[in-house]
Amino acid sequence: MEVQEKGAMGVDEGDAKHDLKSILCSANRDFLIRNNGDQVTVDSLKGKVVGLYFSASWCGPCQRFTPKLVEMYDQLVPDSKFEIVFISGDKDNDSFSSYFLKMPWLAVPFSESETREQLNGLFSVRGIPHFAILNENGEVLTTEGVKIVKEYGAEGYPFDRETIGKFKEQEEEAKRNQSLQSLLVSRARDYVITADGKKVRVSELEGKTIGLYFSLATFKNCVAFTSKLVEVYRSLKEAKKDFEIVMIPLDNDEPSFKEEFERMPWLSLPLQDQLCEKLVRYFELNSLPTVVVIGPEGKTLHSNVTEAIEEHGTKAYPFTPQKFIELQEIEKAKLEAQTLESILVSKDCDFVIRKDSEKIPVHDLVGKTVLIYFSAHWCPPCRAFLPKLIESYQKIQEEGKALEVVFISSDRDQTSFDEFFSSMPWLAIPFGDKRKESLSRLFKVRGIPMLVAIGPTGKTITTNARELIMCHGAEAYPFTEERLKKIEEGHEKMAEGWPKKLKSSLHEDELVLTKRPFFNCDSCNKEGLIWSYYCEDCDFDLHPRCAFDSDHEKKGKTVEVEPENSDVEEKKGGEGWICDGDQCSKK
Repeated sequence: MEVQEKGAMGVDEGDAKHDLKSILCSANRDFLIRNNGDQVTVDSLKGKVVGLYFSASWCGPCQRFTPKLVEMYDQLVPDSKFEIVFISGDKDNDSFSSYFLKMPWLAVPFSESETREQLNGLFSVRGIPHFAILNENGEVLTTEGVKIVKEYGAEGYPFDRETIGKFKEQEEEAKRNQSLQSLLVSRARDYVITADGKKVRVSELEGKTIGLYFSLATFKNCVAFTSKLVEVYRSLKEAKKDFEIVMIPLDNDEPSFKEEFERMPWLSLPLQDQLCEKLVRYFELNSLPTVVVIGPEGKTLHSNVTEAIEEHGTKAYPFTPQKFIELQEIEKAKLEAQTLESILVSKDCDFVIRKDSEKIPVHDLVGKTVLIYFSAHWCPPCRAFLPKLIESYQKIQEEGKALEVVFISSDRDQTSFDEFFSSMPWLAIPFGDKRKESLSRLFKVRGIPMLVAIGPTGKTITTNARELIMCHGAEAYPFTEERLKKIEEGHEKMAEGWPKKLKSSLHEDELVLTKRPFFNCDSCNKEGLIWSYYCEDCDFDLHPRCAFDSDHEKKGKTVEVEPENSDVEEKKGGEGWICDGDQCSKK
C-alpha cells in the first residue's frame, strides 16, 4: 500500500535546474561507479533523463521499492536515454556494496559522504525511498518519482508534465466511465488467473457482481477473514448467484501467495501485477482485508463489505444500497433488543471467571455498568493502559458504584493469559472461549486495547471508554453523554479567568489556550490533559501551570490546572528514523 512521500515537494517541479557535473562530482572526482567497480564519467549523462535514487539497505520500504525500480529501468534503458544514480543512506561501505549489487545503474561512491549529504539537502530529502527525476537539461521534472514509478512504471517515461498529465486525464476518464475492463485489464494482460494457473478472460466476468478482494497472505486478519469469505462464496455459488471474486494480492513473497491462493476457490490478478497498486490508490484503500463490490454494470456498489460479510454472510448479497438499508434495520433491531446476556451468553457458556477460575453467572452482572476490556499481555499499549484502568476501577468500586470489568484476551497462549489476568482485579471469559470472536465482530474491534461500556439495561453506551478513562479516570463513570457534558462544563469553569492567548519567554510565538486531550509539555516534559497553551505552527505545548510560572502571569492567584498523566509509556524511535508504511522518515 502506498504512502505519500514525506517532504517530497521540497523541490518544486520546473522551478529548479541543476548542472549534473557540479552536483554529482567533487574536486577530485568526475565519475560515478557501477556495482562491478567500473567508473563512468558524469559527462555520459548529458542529454539523458536522470533519476536520483535516495535509498538505503536498512530501510524496509526501500527494499520493497527497489525491485520495481529495477524492473522499470530494465524496460527503459535499451531504447531510451535514461539513467539512475543511487545516493546511499547506508551506515557503512559493506552495507552499501551489498545493496548496490542489486542495482543495474550508477552510484555516487560511498566514500563521497560530503557529496551525498549535499544532495540530500539540495533535494530536501526527509524520507526514503525518495526519487527525484531531472530532464535532459537538468530541470527537476518531479520529486515524487516513487509515486510515479509505482503508478505508471516505464509507461511514464519521460516523466514530464505532459506525459503524466495525459495519464491523469485517462484515469479521470476511466473513473467517469468505469467498467470491469477499465479496472482489471492492462495493456499487457486481459485475463485473471485461477489457483492452478489457468487464464480466464475478464470479458467472461462481465454482467456479474464482482468482489475485488484486497488481501495480504501473511496478514493474520486477512487469513482469518478468508475462511469466512470462502464459506460465503461457496454458498452463493451453490445458490447459482452471478457472483465472482477476484483477489488483488498485495504480497511480495511468492511462496506465501501461492500457498494461500491454493485454498481459495476464486480468481486473482497475477502476483505483483502493476494494476494491484493502481487499484489500491484508485479505491483509496486504508485497511485490510477489503472487499470492493462492482455491480453487473461495472460500477462500484460498495467500497468495503468485509464487516457486512462477517456479520451477515450471504444475507448481505447482492451488496446493493437497498440491501444495506435492510441490514441497517436488522442492526438497529438487534441493538434495541440487546441485553448483557445476549452478548455474553452463548449456548452453555453462560458464565465469566475469577482469577481462581470460579465461575460467575453472567446473570449476576445484570443491572451493573459493565466494561468489556479487549486486551493482551504482548501489547505494549495494553500494558501501559492497565494501571490507569485498575486505578479508575478501584476508585469507582470504593465509591460503591455498580461497575464490573470483563477481560477479553487476545493472548497467544494460556500461560500469557494467566500471567496478565493475575494482575487484574476483575473478571474474564476463559482463554480460547469462542465468545471472543463474536464479541470482536459485534464491537468491530480493529485494535487493542479497546474498552466498551455496557449500561445497566444491557445497551451499549460507548465503544470509546478507553479514551474516557485516559482523559477523566473514575470521573468518567457511568460513561454517558450526560456525564460527559457535566465534565465538559467543569473544564470550561476550570479555565475561567485564564487568558485566551499569551506570550511566553519559553516560545517566540503567541500561544493559544487550546483543548488538547493528550500532550507533552515542552517545558517540563510531562504529559498533560485537557488544556494547553499551544502553538499549532510549531506543535509547541505548555501546561497552563508552566505557562503562568514562566512569565509570572498568575499574579499570586492560585491556578487549578489539568492533571498530569504519567501512565503512558513514551515511544522511542531508533537512530534518528521512523519506518512507517512505505517510507522511513527522519524524526
